[in-house]
Amino acid sequence: MNVRVIKPGMLTTIQDRGRWGLQSRGVPVAGPMDPVSHRLANALVGNDVDAATLEITLLGPELEFEAERVVAVAGAEFEMTLDNRPVPMHAPFIVSAESRFRFGARRRGVRAYLAIAGGIAIPPTLGSRSTHLISAMGGVDGRALKAGDRLPIGDPSRGRRSAIALSESVVPLPDHHARIRVLPGPQADYFTADALDLLQSRLYVIGQNSDRMGFRLDGPRLTHARGADIISDATPLGVLQVPASGQPILLMADRQTSGGYPKIATVISADISVAGQLGPGDTIEFAVCEPREAMAALIAQERALMAIELPEP
Repeated sequence: MNVRVIKPGMLTTIQDRGRWGLQSRGVPVAGPMDPVSHRLANALVGNDVDAATLEITLLGPELEFEAERVVAVAGAEFEMTLDNRPVPMHAPFIVSAESRFRFGARRRGVRAYLAIAGGIAIPPTLGSRSTHLISAMGGVDGRALKAGDRLPIGDPSRGRRSAIALSESVVPLPDHHARIRVLPGPQADYFTADALDLLQSRLYVIGQNSDRMGFRLDGPRLTHARGADIISDATPLGVLQVPASGQPILLMADRQTSGGYPKIATVISADISVAGQLGPGDTIEFAVCEPREAMAALIAQERALMAIELPEP
């Protein structure tokens, strides 16, 4: 069974959880910008957590299904129709053979995740089906989808039973603005004593030249105390690296594996998906928190997801 792409949307890519374990060899991770919504969409159709989905950005695609399947969409809120009839977000529904599925107007958030029972079964590259656009690796020839692409779908009988419908997403969807919590470091000592206070003092605007690799932020200039260069080290998801300009860059899913700019702070794991629902022109308010708050937020998020992935019989 295949899904045929009639219209590709603005930027629709295939993503699973990412190409983890190869960063020491210079291989980037990729994966979803909003990992929670990706995981939620898979849970709603009974897929394994690592099944490949479609990540849909700003403007959604039009698709035609060759056979009946269970489908669900999580993340950014879109109007959606199946053969011109409305279908809900955050709920599994059946798509019949030869049906046309269309995305309409976007309400909140930037990225939605379309999961299909059985997952998208393109051949993996280095253990992952995720598309990394910069290196043209994974997905369909390492690129965004285009009209005429045919996507093979896996066997749905191997998955779990579908979850129940939800009233809303697990991720609090931002409406052009989000408060993002961070932990200091790993190189906060490379900045002046007031830099963390300055980071929290005003809003940062996501620049138009931002992408899946990172958000270039325009706001208060952060001053280095020990120079703007370090010996290159690892670049985890969500770090705020600061080049000589003093304008931070929030590294996201397609980030490089290492970098030579000091990193003043790191977005907590529970807020990565919120950041992933922002786009160019949106604003971010940073708030430094304690490790205990970061851990409590992650535990609460995991409990919410596990309640969906492992529903009571």
